[in-house]
Amino acid sequence: MSSEGISSFPSGGSDETAGRGVVSNRDALVEMAVCGFVSQPSLRPGGYVHHPDGRGEMLPGMFGIAFNARVGYRAFGWAGDHVEPGVSIAHPDERADFALHYLSCIGNEAVVTSGLAKGAVGTVTGEHARLLVDFEPDVLERLNIGDAIQIRAHGRGLAFRDLPGIDVKKTSPRLLDALGLERRDDGTLVVPVAMELPIRIMGSGAELNSEYVDQDLMSGDRALMAELGVDRMRLGDLIGIRHADHRFGRSYREGAVTIALCIHGDSVMTGHGPGILTLMSAVGGELDFRIEPGANIAALLGIGEQA
Repeated sequence: MSSEGISSFPSGGSDETAGRGVVSNRDALVEMAVCGFVSQPSLRPGGYVHHPDGRGEMLPGMFGIAFNARVGYRAFGWAGDHVEPGVSIAHPDERADFALHYLSCIGNEAVVTSGLAKGAVGTVTGEHARLLVDFEPDVLERLNIGDAIQIRAHGRGLAFRDLPGIDVKKTSPRLLDALGLERRDDGTLVVPVAMELPIRIMGSGAELNSEYVDQDLMSGDRALMAELGVDRMRLGDLIGIRHADHRFGRSYREGAVTIALCIHGDSVMTGHGPGILTLMSAVGGELDFRIEPGANIAALLGIGEQA
């Protein structure tokens, strides 16, 4: 235990800290296969997205294979809109696609099952309008639009047995082990995050249930982004948000804490910006975070571009 009264989770598969008794239900989780296909990039009819001043611009960003954007890379500064790192996959059947969205978790293994890259292994890194998967650059060169990718979905239903007030979402046991979780003497679970976002800048996505895709921060005020240091955010950064209740939807609640993940890049659209995917949320004081600038899944999972 440190002098600050915090103990850390050991590395490896155990969820239990020495004498702390933090235990998950991972032994009860169902692990199953879901499948998607590498998607074609798409644009809105007319092609333009609009800046807050009304100026239209045609930009790439969503879906397909991004050869030069991976987790660990910058979230701001792209000549693109909602840039999705790595490979975006979907299923043409609506219900199967929802299963791909709802069952897959961050850190799940992804295996290419058709095409020139058959057998290559990647990692699920986000969920936007498509599921996002990281592969090594040599794999990206061999992937084709339409290639099948099977996800070993594992993590849906994950919970802390002694902290039932913390809702866990989209978190695989692999990610859980990598987060560097800590426990204070008062029982609070502490998650290292790269930065804190004030809830006042959270925008589009508040209308969605928190089991589905993400919530964008509103990045239109560039001076504020620089003042807050938000413009230094990287794809894959872990994020802390106070007074954000993401247990069911995404709403304001005094004292709530949410832990999230930056899954896509910035946007020029009003009310949009980098996408923040919910990982944990609690309203009763059971959850907190501390700032650790290197808290990014690229480093934690050994993928993408590690700082």
